[in-house]
Amino acid sequence: MNIGRVNPANPVEEQGIQGLGRVYYNLQEPALVHEALVRGEGTLGKGGAFLVTTGRHTGRSPKDKFVVRTPSVEDTIWWENNAPMAPEAFERLYQDMLAHMKGRDYFVQDLFGGADPEHRLDVRVVTELAWHGLFIRHLLRRPTAAELDEFAPEFTIINCPSFKADPARHGCRSETVIALNFDRKLILIANTAYAGENKKSVFTLLNYILPGKGVMAMHCSSNHAIGNPEDTAVFFGLSGTGKTTLSADPSRTLIGDDEHGWSDKGTFNFEGGCYAKTIHLSREAEPEIHATTEKFATVVENMVFDPETLELDFADNSITDNMRCAYPLDYISNASATSLGGHPKNVIMLTCDAYGVLPPIARLTPAQAMYHFLSGFTSKTPGTEVGVVEPIPTFSTCFGAPFMPRRPEVYGKLLQEKINRHGATCWLVNTGWTGGAYGTGRRMPIKATRALLTAALDGSLNAARFRKDPYFGFEVPVAVPGVDEALLDPRRTWADKDAYDAQAKKLVAMFADNFAQYVPHIDADVKAAAIG
Repeated sequence: MNIGRVNPANPVEEQGIQGLGRVYYNLQEPALVHEALVRGEGTLGKGGAFLVTTGRHTGRSPKDKFVVRTPSVEDTIWWENNAPMAPEAFERLYQDMLAHMKGRDYFVQDLFGGADPEHRLDVRVVTELAWHGLFIRHLLRRPTAAELDEFAPEFTIINCPSFKADPARHGCRSETVIALNFDRKLILIANTAYAGENKKSVFTLLNYILPGKGVMAMHCSSNHAIGNPEDTAVFFGLSGTGKTTLSADPSRTLIGDDEHGWSDKGTFNFEGGCYAKTIHLSREAEPEIHATTEKFATVVENMVFDPETLELDFADNSITDNMRCAYPLDYISNASATSLGGHPKNVIMLTCDAYGVLPPIARLTPAQAMYHFLSGFTSKTPGTEVGVVEPIPTFSTCFGAPFMPRRPEVYGKLLQEKINRHGATCWLVNTGWTGGAYGTGRRMPIKATRALLTAALDGSLNAARFRKDPYFGFEVPVAVPGVDEALLDPRRTWADKDAYDAQAKKLVAMFADNFAQYVPHIDADVKAAAIG
């Protein structure tokens, strides 16, 4: 078995990471799967997928994420949202991790974050687990052999799940830590095997770096019309709103499913792969994503499977609801070969409204778009977490607060400027409940959502007659071919109209209370778009 490229110059030693055991450089997928199996890191599944569990951490640890507080970033980090770490504590953490790593084998992947060469980030990822190397090789973008010969990392990530931090010594909260040091161009991850920390660390870096260059960094999926990259759409949305599902439209070309930039040239994917949720994944409803779970080297994370047949159980959430699979973009037949698109013609903001108040689609002005972008509303529903007995509003600014190192208004203003400059049409799409709140109403029919999105993307929806929503002020279509007219007016779907009005006023107040934190930092037009 080819163990991969062993570089006599030993790049990590040149970076001060010395005394390691065997270091495997830029192994390709077969070699990484082999090493992971030899080391007992997981199981070879059907079709050659790699099945793995991540132990105690089956999701990100946002409360254990820190930014090192140095003078160069002091005035630009959103400290209310990003826990600070002292430089001295970071140095102790780094030196203690290096001491722990001595004599152990590590896997190094040199990769790009970003499909646009002008704005991409060269990242070196050093991982203790072979399958983490496989994961990040899928999720970031792979350089050519010639590009590897010239590769010089701008940032390095060191991921060491076997190292436990000491809160008193390292200035962190627990034995788990994710620490970003922009001055040292270094990210340290310890005591978590959840692979998503690797990719979200790169997303956080780009979210800080790109706005300083006038590039909008977005937690969104994106696609474009087949054969026409200029007809691009982006889909903002938190987990559970349909971001991956609705962008994976077989009649359009997929640019990416999670993280993108919007530059002066257009849209570009940050990633080279997808990290899809698999709970209740259906072979019939999402055949291509389902098929990736049986393709070679796909990483299948935290799924229950039959030990004899290796059949995956897509309904068993006994490990976690956050079961996932990671695979390269070329496993999806309609994926873009370049991961590039034009300036978005349509900007869609997805929400799952469990209160049954919001219409299935609404057209937003640029100021209203900034208002809903800064709000980042969705709702948790009963059964998703212990103790949740009624819908709980969730406001995650910019539809991705945990990954936003700068203040939300920086991203909001940049988005508003780009929408105005390029004439994008903005839509709010509710994939949540209608006819009543969760427990009384029903989930918005996916057929109706798809029909409305199709009409929005092909431009025909703009020709519809619209009404002004009395509570939120946005425009709602009155009639759309193939969609029940009553569905377009949520109040009509409720048996008790007074109950709808009370629920709508309640949701308006929730929005207003949350938005109060941004009022001192925004322009007058957005203040005018604010409700309540």
